[in-house]
Amino acid sequence: MEHITLLIGIVIITALVFDFTNGFHDTANAMATTISTGALGPRTAVAMSAVLNLVGAFLSVEVAKTISGGIIDEGSGIRPEVIFAGLVGAILWNLLTWLAGLPSSSSHALFGGLIGATLVSVGMDGVNSDKIVMKVLIPAVAAPIVAGVAAMVATRLTYRLARGRDDQETAKGYRAGQIASAALVSLAHGTNDAQKTMGVITLALITGGALAPDSDPPLWVIVSAGLAIALGTYLGGWRIIRTMGKGITDIQPPQGFAAQTGAATVILASSHIGFALSTTQVCSGSVMGAGLGRKGGVVRWSTAGRMVLAWVLTLPAAGLVAGGAALLADQGNWGVTAVAVIAVAACAAIWAASRRKPVDHTNVNEVETVPAEPVGVVTAAIQAVAPPPAGPVAAAAGPVAAVSSTPSATPAGASAATGSTS
Repeated sequence: MEHITLLIGIVIITALVFDFTNGFHDTANAMATTISTGALGPRTAVAMSAVLNLVGAFLSVEVAKTISGGIIDEGSGIRPEVIFAGLVGAILWNLLTWLAGLPSSSSHALFGGLIGATLVSVGMDGVNSDKIVMKVLIPAVAAPIVAGVAAMVATRLTYRLARGRDDQETAKGYRAGQIASAALVSLAHGTNDAQKTMGVITLALITGGALAPDSDPPLWVIVSAGLAIALGTYLGGWRIIRTMGKGITDIQPPQGFAAQTGAATVILASSHIGFALSTTQVCSGSVMGAGLGRKGGVVRWSTAGRMVLAWVLTLPAAGLVAGGAALLADQGNWGVTAVAVIAVAACAAIWAASRRKPVDHTNVNEVETVPAEPVGVVTAAIQAVAPPPAGPVAAAAGPVAAVSSTPSATPAGASAATGSTS
């Protein structure tokens, strides 16, 4: 019994470490566009997001119950060692994608880790495949598409409503709207992602006999998970904030407002019905949709392609790492110790690698000089059916130039660059 208690304690600490990495990995979801447009300073933005993530953790437990009694069958012989191995796989994938600056899904890293470790230790009987399909895979495909389409429509409507008005006056209003919508996204993130760690800790307590099956998370679990994700959020995942705010498309205040409002709506709706979706995928889809929604806007499809590739690889990659960790952890105390030592060493190596080219609040809005990317096929198709920008340049350019070149994007890009340096 003493061994079980110690092991459960190790699992709880590891789960809170994952929650911490989830916090700084996903800060970009709420604050990347707000920071990139200058609506809020970097430090102020992450502090506000941290507080609202903490508040959101107390608003619902539906997603936590999906984790603790949904994708993994708690009555199939799952042991704390399995959960520990799953968390190790999720943490390492989170850190690797953070090092690369890719906004991959912390949620899918967790799901992949738990599924991979369970398959190795228990087999298919330990996994509820129907719930994985209904509550993980289908939302993973549908949510970013829905959020992207909503953001694209909202962006077009926003620019249409502001037509003929002074740009500086409308920019101030949209920056205020961005702050409000970013706060809503942060609150929504707390209601979804903080609960995933609550669910894992609750699952560990159930498998260790400390809680009855189908129990809700105890209050101390809710508080500790909320504090861990809030602390991680406050530290800021600056590498991913740079990618989300500057690497996918050039975001202007109206686009940022539309993207964040659409993302918050999708996340809150999913939390209400217990869908443990990826907030990262939702917010990234919204940013791409907002980029497509502005006439002359260009989505950098090379960056978006790398991001989508990371999404596809997250479940199997985290599962493979967790499966290997589960094989070792199943050997007993020495195996669990070996997994812990290897995990700490790997985390330290990733941190050391990140210090070679640090990104923080002082340089998060700086973008490395890269060759200009041509308009992608999707962007060109969207622009082809959109009304051409008003003015002599559009009139003189002709239909071919309106699609193949981006003259209207140049002033916006220039103004964005000027704003980022002021």
